[in-house]
Amino acid sequence: MDDDIKTSAEIEEAAALPRRYEVDAKEGCEKKDLPAAVAKKPVQKKSPAEWAYERLILYIQNFEQQLDNEHEIAMGFTSGGAGVLRIEGMGFFDPDMVTFQGTDAQGIKTQLVQHVSQLNVMLRALPKKIETEEPQRIGFRLVRDLEEHG
Repeated sequence: MDDDIKTSAEIEEAAALPRRYEVDAKEGCEKKDLPAAVAKKPVQKKSPAEWAYERLILYIQNFEQQLDNEHEIAMGFTSGGAGVLRIEGMGFFDPDMVTFQGTDAQGIKTQLVQHVSQLNVMLRALPKKIETEEPQRIGFRLVRDLEEHG
């Protein structure tokens, strides 16, 4: 007999909640719980931009956790010829725009504004800037901001 009996309302609510599941060749399979700041507002009440922004934060933070002290995160954009952007900031503009700020490969200040339907990025590890002792970790600042201002 199942000790974890659920009502039909609980089953319906659980089906509507977002899930995060990843498979890694070395780490295996892992279902990851969403941070409280992301899970507290139902997905149906979020704009496409807000929901894309929150999920990108989680991917960025996870990628940065795998980097050593000699590398920082950057994004390679797979369309439009924008190239690679060292991520220094990120935001969204409801209902459907996501923004990325940083510097390009030549060190030029760059901002990309992208519609969520066109969102297609590749996270990359770049050697950190030589003049800095510690690598910049934007993912952790983004998560902290999300938790404080959600």
